[in-house]
Amino acid sequence: MLLYLIAATAFWVLGRAFGLNARRRGSVIVSSYVTIVLLLIVLPMDHPFKLALGGTVAPWLLVGGGIGLIALYRWGLGRLKSRISNQQEAEPVQDNVPNDKFSSTELERYARHIVLREIGGVGQKKIKKAKVLVIGAGGLGAPVLQYLGAAGLGTLGVIDDDVVDNSNLQRQIIHRDDDIGMPKVFSAKNAVEAQNPYVTVVPYNRRLTADIAEELFADYDIIVDGSDNFECRYVANKAAVALGKPLVSGALSQWEGQVTIFDPKQGTPCYKCLFPTEPAAGIAPSCSEAGVFAPLPGVIGSMIAAEVLKLITHSGEPLRSNMLIYDSLYSETRKFAIRPRQGCDVCAATQVQEGN
Repeated sequence: MLLYLIAATAFWVLGRAFGLNARRRGSVIVSSYVTIVLLLIVLPMDHPFKLALGGTVAPWLLVGGGIGLIALYRWGLGRLKSRISNQQEAEPVQDNVPNDKFSSTELERYARHIVLREIGGVGQKKIKKAKVLVIGAGGLGAPVLQYLGAAGLGTLGVIDDDVVDNSNLQRQIIHRDDDIGMPKVFSAKNAVEAQNPYVTVVPYNRRLTADIAEELFADYDIIVDGSDNFECRYVANKAAVALGKPLVSGALSQWEGQVTIFDPKQGTPCYKCLFPTEPAAGIAPSCSEAGVFAPLPGVIGSMIAAEVLKLITHSGEPLRSNMLIYDSLYSETRKFAIRPRQGCDVCAATQVQEGN
């Protein structure tokens, strides 16, 4: 038997050297072993071949059985590892579909939310099923997308027609140096999904215009306005009011930022109630004209993300009918009430309906 084991080992090693695959080498060794065992069983006790092989089949069966058990164990272990690996590879794709179930990875990821009394498992499920559209993937959109994605929001839409520019990187930290020249929506999608593969990001590489706004907004629960121009803000406001969607809005200027929620369906003013007409040129300069403090978009964007999550989970008191202003230069925060404007040509009809 010892000679057979040595010969089988030598055949295995030499066969691999000559390019024989493991299955073929194994089949030869197993076939020869089975042949020897059968001969030991059928040959008479005094047969010279049987005597040369030890005269009895018992030790061959013991050794063969032990090797067989080891091989079976290794085969089963390999199958189990392969199954687990396949499940782990498929898991992010399956979990991109919003539903009420979390993988073990998601439960661990969102554990700090789930232990919050105001959110819990129920609130985290609402976040997973929610759909939010973010207008703009720049200063405000970047932190909003990052924090909503990290929080496990099910579907994040982002619309922007701009490309990443070197001057953006001072404050729009969702983008990287290698992304310069890439459309911002695709750069943002890559960053969010790299941070959390359980989130679906839907990019719209175009400008928001009146002809597409309502159809686009209809697919989402909440709209975030992180745009940097009044034309886009008026379009977003009108479409959100028409569909009864909450519009979480933010704005930046130099050292100061503001956040509020426009939701006339719930008795709040709309954007046009506060700004009936676009300011004259030079009154509200853009960031490129007036500058902006690098961390400010992160602060205001994080506040916007917080308001969105509060709306989804019905936690605390969202900024409906209130505007929060943060002055980063003097570390001051102010909050004041805002009221609907009588005769607003965008939301007055909605307010009347709600009043009745």
